[in-house]
Amino acid sequence: MKFAPIVQVRSRSAAQVLMVALRAHGFHPMEPREGGLPGVPNIFGPDGFVVEVPEDEVTDATLLATDLLKDMEASKT
Repeated sequence: MKFAPIVQVRSRSAAQVLMVALRAHGFHPMEPREGGLPGVPNIFGPDGFVVEVPEDEVTDATLLATDLLKDMEASKT
């Protein structure tokens, strides 16, 4: 099964919240990991954790994850 990234967040706790929510909605996210490869700078962005799901779940999971991130950001203010 191939996985594809849907979002990247700076906080591991935010990545974990997203993963729990994705699982609760029937998606199958891979455990978060720091972007990049060992010995190579992060290839996805400056810092953070990449949340990935199977390729056939990317479209719907991206919609849910981006909406959840917006809600999480709005609750900070």
